[in-house]
Amino acid sequence: MSIIFEERFASHPSDVKNYDTTQLRTHYLIEKVMEADHIHLVYSHFDRFISGGAVPASKPLELTSIDPLKSVHFCDRRELGIINVGAIGSVMVDGAEYPLGYKEALYIGKGAKQIIFKSASSSEPAHFYLNSTPAHRELPTRHISLKDANVLQMGSPKTSNERQINQLLVSKVIETCQLQMGMTELRSGSVWNTMPVHTHSRRMEVYFYFGIPEGQAVCHFMGQPQETRHIWMQNEQAVISPDWSIHSAAGTSNYIFIWGMAGENMDYSDIDSIKITDLK
Repeated sequence: MSIIFEERFASHPSDVKNYDTTQLRTHYLIEKVMEADHIHLVYSHFDRFISGGAVPASKPLELTSIDPLKSVHFCDRRELGIINVGAIGSVMVDGAEYPLGYKEALYIGKGAKQIIFKSASSSEPAHFYLNSTPAHRELPTRHISLKDANVLQMGSPKTSNERQINQLLVSKVIETCQLQMGMTELRSGSVWNTMPVHTHSRRMEVYFYFGIPEGQAVCHFMGQPQETRHIWMQNEQAVISPDWSIHSAAGTSNYIFIWGMAGENMDYSDIDSIKITDLK
């Protein structure tokens, strides 16, 4: 079977205070996202968010429905965001083909029936990162490149957090039902992302880290501001961030990460900021 999925249930912050390292990683870390000739999916009960990856190496891969959805097609009641973090590939949506290069995105609206992932080369396959959320109405499929993105320059070398935020699937760029996605690239010499930190009780989030050099790692910080925890992560791994949790990281090198959000508010600046000196 090409599609491998698992289901993760929501957790209360009071419970997380008692988690050891293994429990934290079991509940929040998504260790295997990309695997040749497979689609890996994690269905989270935090806002019914699905994250995963598709690597069509020796053959195309079709995204079909999974049991938790109780639907005929994957997008019968869902929207889907895709960002390619590998070599050149394409996505077939109901017979229409959309080529996707490195760091290019595709939005697929509710109602799409057939979705097929392809790579231009089997020796250098595409790595499609996927985020999906429930949708209430149909919207058109659309290709989005970095030229289309709303770009923000944040941080500085002095605080080791100089970064470029590429907002790809946000209201300033494209209309979606609730899904938001973007990609943050840290400059050379910078290691901190989303610092100072924040929470947003109206949205949950998933981070996917890639572009981590071999032999390096990223330490992801989560938890309530006065009760933080950390998870060490490798290249092409993802982590679930509940709505009550901070989401930040420091790497042993600079790196790139994709953020995906879902919830009741799509205002990117709708956050509750936290002072660095208040973290514990």
